[in-house]
Amino acid sequence: MQEIIVQNGEENIRLDSFVSNKIKDLSRTMIVKLIESGNIKINEKLQKPSYKTQVGDKINIEIPEAKEVNLKPQNIPINIISEDNDIIVINKEKGIVVHPAEGNWDGTLVNAIMAHCKDSLSGIGGELRPGIVHRLDKDTSGILVIAKNDKAHINLSEQIKSREI
Repeated sequence: MQEIIVQNGEENIRLDSFVSNKIKDLSRTMIVKLIESGNIKINEKLQKPSYKTQVGDKINIEIPEAKEVNLKPQNIPINIISEDNDIIVINKEKGIVVHPAEGNWDGTLVNAIMAHCKDSLSGIGGELRPGIVHRLDKDTSGILVIAKNDKAHINLSEQIKSREI
């Protein structure tokens, strides 16, 4: 758990913005999710992301461990365009589901990526979407960029948000 005390000159800032400025490794979207799930508290109380900071506020931040993935890696052929230690770029074919959901718990691109990448996928996307930063519908083909670690996931998410990618 991390604790931050709001200092003079840091008041009247939205909670999500304040935490985003203090912890550069987390996207603002992730910070909002942490606030809404009760992992970020002000003076031991739940607040909304729009809460305005006050001098002396004690902000406790608890970043939960990534959940263990219960999905099975499957040896499904994928068209890899590029890959390094941080990302894998895939040309997704029409007809394949990107991530598991009701009615499609296996045979997905995530299952294929898990088999290919083994343990090197970002956990930020959660249990069912490791490394997935964006998606394409089942019947849409195109390029997907997948994060192989949390730092890459945050960076890609920010680039997509700011329309830089």
